[in-house]
Amino acid sequence: MAEIWDLYDRNGNRTGETWVRGFGNYKDIPEGRYHLGVDILVVHEDGTYLLMKRSDDKDVYPGFWEASAGGSALSGEEPLEAATRELLEETGLVPDSIELVNVLFKDPSRAMFYSYLARVSCDKDSVTLQEGETVAYKWLDKEAFLEYVDSENTIGSHNQRFEKYINTLR
Repeated sequence: MAEIWDLYDRNGNRTGETWVRGFGNYKDIPEGRYHLGVDILVVHEDGTYLLMKRSDDKDVYPGFWEASAGGSALSGEEPLEAATRELLEETGLVPDSIELVNVLFKDPSRAMFYSYLARVSCDKDSVTLQEGETVAYKWLDKEAFLEYVDSENTIGSHNQRFEKYINTLR
């Protein structure tokens, strides 16, 4: 079933318009309109960070490791609702707490991203993978996490969305 997204203006207001997601068609969203995306950086109570490996079938950054779960809000969803759903779908995790750390507009991808930090205290082996989305996971301590975000193997736009939080770790 195709995803249907609400479209928003530059002020973050729903316009009443919707968009049917297709493979890579986010680039065709009209100028001045945005879909809502969410990213969730997961930190365990022991101080480690969760990385998920994206499926090779993804239309954006296939096969990359990413320091977040996330995706697009479905029509009618609020940002926190979308973040909680995406985290559960892609990792099987329910956060102990979740806080908004940034909102960022990305004009080339016609998206406004709400970025969250989720804290968990689960068994670290309880992470589950979502078919077609994620294929592997690993937990990194703070030093390895910072090495990852500084490497060329990272998804730069994710780092940008979490930059303020990442800078507090340095």
